[in-house]
Amino acid sequence: MSEPVLRLERRGGGIAHVILNRPAVRNAFNAELIGALRDAFAALDTDRGVRAVVLRGAGTVFCGGADIGWMRDSLDLAAEDNVHEAQRMAEMFATIDRCSKPVIGCISGAALGGGAGLAAVCDVVAASSDTVFGFTETKLGIIPAVISPFVLAKIGRSAARALFLSGERFDADRAQRIGLVHHVVAADDLDARIEAIEIEFATAGPAAVAAAKRLIADVSDADPVQARGLTARANAARRASPEGQEGLRAFLERRPPNWLAK
Repeated sequence: MSEPVLRLERRGGGIAHVILNRPAVRNAFNAELIGALRDAFAALDTDRGVRAVVLRGAGTVFCGGADIGWMRDSLDLAAEDNVHEAQRMAEMFATIDRCSKPVIGCISGAALGGGAGLAAVCDVVAASSDTVFGFTETKLGIIPAVISPFVLAKIGRSAARALFLSGERFDADRAQRIGLVHHVVAADDLDARIEAIEIEFATAGPAAVAAAKRLIADVSDADPVQARGLTARANAARRASPEGQEGLRAFLERRPPNWLAK
């Protein structure tokens, strides 16, 4: 029996690790992996036992982009079939991006093309200092179209204009400077940094984390007048919620909130 293209491992404390499992081809995307990622994150989104998700790759490379064989097959596809394939990939990225659970990217080796797109849809990204990044599509005569909404939201137009157009590869320090990566550590320290990030999420109210993630998306898309209204409503809703009430009482009573015991 062949290995699954994606592994899901449940760890203690409500942590799930989603592992790209095609190490022989640098965890490159094909249709099967795209579908598996979409389905996994759709399921994790509604899983009450999950507090945070770590996205990582098996082997030494996080994700090298699109599989060569899969790209070769696309040469023979009709235009509408190419559009369908792109839409499936866009839905996969969107499913990860809107997952209500915090998504932690554990990046090592390389994150190229769609692999860099995966980094963009993670909420927090830790990368080993030797990781190579790149939006390398123009080197192949194509463009990073599907990932562009997520990458632009993460790194902005200026960095995208420099990196999308040239297709150049860049190091983890530059990835951190433009906001694609939040933590850069030595390769031997990467797992420890991921664990530290997991602990931070475990100490926050799970419903509040989901609401905060939704708030970022809502406020980013709102004009100033809309933002005032929605932020006031969101603030009031969380204060009146059972979790908000528990958190405030725990603080006033100088005790841990009840979600720390879960």
